Amino acid sequence: MIAPQILIVEDEIVTRATLKGIFEAEGYHVLEAQDGNEMYAVLAAYSVDLIVLDINLPGKNGLLLGRELRESQNIPLIFLTGRDNEVDKILGLEIGADDYLTKPFNPRELTIRARNLLHRTMPKPVENKTNDMPENYCFNGWVLNLNSHTLIDPEKNEFKLPRSEFRIMVHFCKNPGKLQSREELLRVMTGRELKPQDRTVDVTIRRIRKRFEDHPNTPEMISTVHGEGYRFCGKLE
Repeated sequence: MIAPQILIVEDEIVTRATLKGIFEAEGYHVLEAQDGNEMYAVLAAYSVDLIVLDINLPGKNGLLLGRELRESQNIPLIFLTGRDNEVDKILGLEIGADDYLTKPFNPRELTIRARNLLHRTMPKPVENKTNDMPENYCFNGWVLNLNSHTLIDPEKNEFKLPRSEFRIMVHFCKNPGKLQSREELLRVMTGRELKPQDRTVDVTIRRIRKRFEDHPNTPEMISTVHGEGYRFCGKLE
């Protein structure tokens, strides 16, 4: 089995070397870049399975680079920053980052999060694929395409979903009308446990809702059950 390739985008030499050593000790192939220009050069030359992106970079910062990446690619993305800043965290999640860690980080926590993210996102071997597996979920004139990870509105406009939004929508479609706690939705998205003040789920739900609200005549698709979680209200066809 080919080891996953991880791209570290970090301008601090010591931190970059530390990250490289941590991931190589786990058996990963590691690529390095110190700014956005080097990051794009690496992406043009290599196939990358995960990007660990520092927010505080020279030139374009990590938030801008993350936004550009989400507009063109769907590579798993973990933000890394020295600032324990709630605004940065929410902005990163709004952009579509899969996870977020604050320096100084626990090496074990970093590798566990990276491993879980890679496990969920890397292609799995095809094993006895049955014909009854759906390719789409259809509801209220909308279509969630499981192959292209796109949400298609009633006018056939397609929207590529970030990984976090796609995972929640698939989970909702598999469990229509059922109450889903924030804890469960966060496990679906990231594989980690919900911590106090963690707004990851709420930010992601807000992004999904906006996609539906921007389209006229679409009824409420996701209802809030205060203090408990969310419920998908779409009518599956």
